[in-house]
Amino acid sequence: MQNNLKELTNKHLLVTGGAGFIGSNLCAYLLQNNVKVTCLDNLITGKLENIEELMSNANFKFINGDITNLNDCTNACKDIDIILHQAALGSVPRSIENPINTNNINISGFLNILWAAKASNIKRVVYAASSSTYGDSKKLPKIEDEIGLPLSPYAVTKYVNELYAGVFSSLYNLELIGLRYFNVFGRKQDPNGAYAAAIPKFIKAFVNYESPIIHGDGSQSRDFTYIDNVIQANVLAATTTNSNAINQVYNVACGEQSILLDLLKHIQNLLKQFDEKIDQVKISFGPERIGDIKHSLASIEKAKKQLNYSPSHNVNEGIEAAIQWYWDYFKNN
Repeated sequence: MQNNLKELTNKHLLVTGGAGFIGSNLCAYLLQNNVKVTCLDNLITGKLENIEELMSNANFKFINGDITNLNDCTNACKDIDIILHQAALGSVPRSIENPINTNNINISGFLNILWAAKASNIKRVVYAASSSTYGDSKKLPKIEDEIGLPLSPYAVTKYVNELYAGVFSSLYNLELIGLRYFNVFGRKQDPNGAYAAAIPKFIKAFVNYESPIIHGDGSQSRDFTYIDNVIQANVLAATTTNSNAINQVYNVACGEQSILLDLLKHIQNLLKQFDEKIDQVKISFGPERIGDIKHSLASIEKAKKQLNYSPSHNVNEGIEAAIQWYWDYFKNN
């Protein structure tokens, strides 16, 4: 991936949602490799602490702005070469409770970014799509051109993003690449709140000697994907010169199927190295969540072929790295 990074050294990238989990990791990685970065975030779900260490970097600019405001998007796009669009309101349960808000941010906000990119003559936009787009499709592994019906408002919004991307690429000659993330986890992922993702929530519960709760019987499976794999996919998509790779969507995952209960027990076992009492914590089970899919597994063959994507971390390697980061985080906060 180093050769791809060389192509970005004289570029200026806009990372929307740059104070969030994925966005802040992208910002940090790009800055470490001497890429100029502007971060746009309204701090609703993003956090200043995620980018605090970046503020003193001369190549970094933070804009406290909202993608639902077209003027904010237009201002953020000044002098930008490439956009990495990560801003969104995540969480299936949150979208079920408030579909209006999810629609406004994920669809209207995305449209604003595309329109601002067009107005600013920004050719390449890489955007965060979602595995939720596969909906009720039972087929495994998930292949990009075979999707089902959406199961949540969130899934609808992420599918509409792909539809808008297709229209903008054909009408306005933009280069748009969608990355369907599969259950991303890793450093800086928020462990707090009702809509926290599974892995940091599980780790937090164990560290506090509280029973982590699995929604369902634990037999559901996911293709958990470490943050460094997502960073790699974004860089590859931002720099690809393969004409066949442009105006496509790609699964970004490990291509590994993890049973949730097995993963939770593995996390507990890893945490024992820091505190043996964690071994005594019991796992609890709750009702299945509305809108959740039972099984998920990605085919990553398209991304391998078109983008030269090759996950740097499998699930276990990612979990080990995440466990160490979270242990340090909880002990210092």
